[in-house]
Amino acid sequence: MTSPTSIPKRGRHPGRPLQVLALVNQKGGCGKTTTAVNLAGALAQQGERVLLVDMDPQAHATMALGCAPMDEPTLAEVLLEEAYIEQAIQSGPLGIDLVPSRPRLVEFEEAAERLLHPEQRLKVSLDAVRDRYDWVVVDCPPRAEGVLCANALFACTAAFLIVETGAFSLQGALQAMRVLNEVGENQGRTYEVRVVGTLFDRRMRLARELLVALHARFGPAMFNTVIRTSVRLREAPAVGLPVQALDASCRATQDFAALAAEVALMFGPESDLASLLQAGMDAPSHKPALTACDNH
Repeated sequence: MTSPTSIPKRGRHPGRPLQVLALVNQKGGCGKTTTAVNLAGALAQQGERVLLVDMDPQAHATMALGCAPMDEPTLAEVLLEEAYIEQAIQSGPLGIDLVPSRPRLVEFEEAAERLLHPEQRLKVSLDAVRDRYDWVVVDCPPRAEGVLCANALFACTAAFLIVETGAFSLQGALQAMRVLNEVGENQGRTYEVRVVGTLFDRRMRLARELLVALHARFGPAMFNTVIRTSVRLREAPAVGLPVQALDASCRATQDFAALAAEVALMFGPESDLASLLQAGMDAPSHKPALTACDNH
């Protein structure tokens, strides 16, 4: 990956409102980073201007795009106000831009107690580049509390709760919703919450039952699209690529194209949806969302 001196305006909709999507959960292993990287890939593949922000000190999204920062600025330096966000942005596959992470991001968590409004620093940084992108996808750490996730939620248009269709997934999702409500109350704001089912294996009875339970619990806030298990989704990060660049015809690429179509319908202008439908997707139905601070 390279760090550009100027960030090109690749998209088709200059000046339109920036959409910031925070992908969250209360635990690891739910497919959150996989969803962040490949949703960014699906949107970028349609010509959208996409910035992926790796908010996790473990830097899994950074590694999934084949980035290994050495002396270059990363999100840690941006939040610690040692660098501007423009200096940290790197160019990745499919035209995705990335603000990479590194373990040093933990230093910001430790320093946050001594800072004034530390939860607002990501939003302030994104405001500086909001005319250059249509979408920002933020991959949060594997817990919904803490100053890093608070930054993502303060900046976001919507929070996507990523839930694997496995044992104890519903309990974890409900716990994460409680944290999202608490953060929203502390910040004095509300934001849409949508739920994405992942790691779905329809051959497993438990997975089918849990998917039904998730729909029953979250109702219209659930995306129609569920991300199925896929060997390609395990292979793609190993070669530093989104799945779309690894295999354009696999079912994982199709799943994320469908998810991107739903996202475009809910949060993007009609022209976004039209371009996604031209790729062969059916029109998804528009459904109401949960909001953080709702009593669900």
